[in-house]
Amino acid sequence: MFSTPTLKQLIAGVALGATLVASQATFAADYTLKFGHLANAENIWNKAALKFKELVEANSDGRIEVQVFPNEQLGNEMDVINSIQLGTADMTITGESLQNWAPKAAMMAVPYLFRDADQLRRAVEGDVGKQIEAQITERTGLVPLAWFERGPRELTSNRPIKTPDDLDGLRIRVPNVPLFVDTWKALGARPTPMAFSEVFTALQQNTIEAQENPLSLIESASFNEVQKYVDMTDHVRSWIYVVIGKQKLESMPADLQQVVRDAASQMQSYEETLFAADQKRLEQALKDKGMTFVEVDQAAFAKKAKPAVLDALNDEQRALYKEIQAL
Repeated sequence: MFSTPTLKQLIAGVALGATLVASQATFAADYTLKFGHLANAENIWNKAALKFKELVEANSDGRIEVQVFPNEQLGNEMDVINSIQLGTADMTITGESLQNWAPKAAMMAVPYLFRDADQLRRAVEGDVGKQIEAQITERTGLVPLAWFERGPRELTSNRPIKTPDDLDGLRIRVPNVPLFVDTWKALGARPTPMAFSEVFTALQQNTIEAQENPLSLIESASFNEVQKYVDMTDHVRSWIYVVIGKQKLESMPADLQQVVRDAASQMQSYEETLFAADQKRLEQALKDKGMTFVEVDQAAFAKKAKPAVLDALNDEQRALYKEIQAL
């Protein structure tokens, strides 16, 4: 049988409740960052985003909360960019799609622009990168906080491809990017733009004979089941930015802005370590699944592709292209 609480007990209960509410209010964040991106939960980009969350929340003493939404939970790449501009999201991971606003961002995925990862780093972290970042911020209202190298795009096929001559008439799927179509035509292949979701079946049915993507997508799409060779063309080396809305960043006091920037720098280093390990793992995993890796005459590919690439660029982009080639 329950006893009726005394007045003293009621007052104590109310006081305890008030204390709990006050305590929760004390620990509520002053700022919330909604960070949406397209990678799945196991992807190294998401692991990097979670590291950023951990660092920001710890180093801001809980004044900033970071909410990470992987797997397009806030929409696709363009959706999230639009949401940041409207103020309903705050951060994302984005790349050459930004050329829709900032033409210099097209340099983030130009065939045979970079010889190797070292040249790419010098471009991104030098004057070229500063020009691209400044135009992105000016034209989109997004501030690049960090950058991640992306795995080079490679060709897969059922016959080994070592020189451009081996491409003669090869039916290859490419994304619906005019520059990619023009480049593969110039190299001697027969490029076919096609949605990524249709590629496996098209290879299975021999509608197309080849496709090109980074190793991570070759693995996740199980192309090893329908392709024998990974031809190491390295035809696109690129990077991607972690960006934040300029208005959101500047709405924070200077000390918290610095917390965000410092955490982004640490996140970049963390992701770089994950990336290097993942590239090695991917190559071995595809070999274990029966794929043969083919050394390619990349210089011959680059030379034959160059006229088509230059023809596709505008004057502003061509100037940056030459600046990068000189590095």
